[in-house]
Amino acid sequence: MGAELQVGKVRRVRPSMNVTPLVDVVLVLLIIFMVITPMMVKQFWLHVPKADKKASAEPVEPDPDDVPIVVTVRQDGAVWINKDPVTLAELAPRLQRIFAARSEAIMFFDAEDGVPYGHAMRVLDTARGGGAVNIAVLTERVVP
Repeated sequence: MGAELQVGKVRRVRPSMNVTPLVDVVLVLLIIFMVITPMMVKQFWLHVPKADKKASAEPVEPDPDDVPIVVTVRQDGAVWINKDPVTLAELAPRLQRIFAARSEAIMFFDAEDGVPYGHAMRVLDTARGGGAVNIAVLTERVVP
């Protein structure tokens, strides 16, 4: 009789979730994030000059070497060194004299908006021929 009861019973299938693939995927993602995270940190070193403790409150006369040289090209084609108008032919000799009296050959270049590109490049080439080693191009109007 016991065998007959077992044959007549219906077994129900219970659904069970297989978590092995889920654990595998989570482990792989964990390893990937552990490897990538140190590479995502961006660092840059900033060297700030230390404050001078001997700073005096007295105004100091500006040294002629400290006055920046600004070569300006105007829309009408005129070339100026700071506040002095010069011709393109005079530019190189004037800059040679100025740079001979200075320790560094740094020059700032400013061109007004309507200046043709070719004329601005001629002025830059002439200034380079006049001894300008470092030329910084100004992007905003300098107000004296």
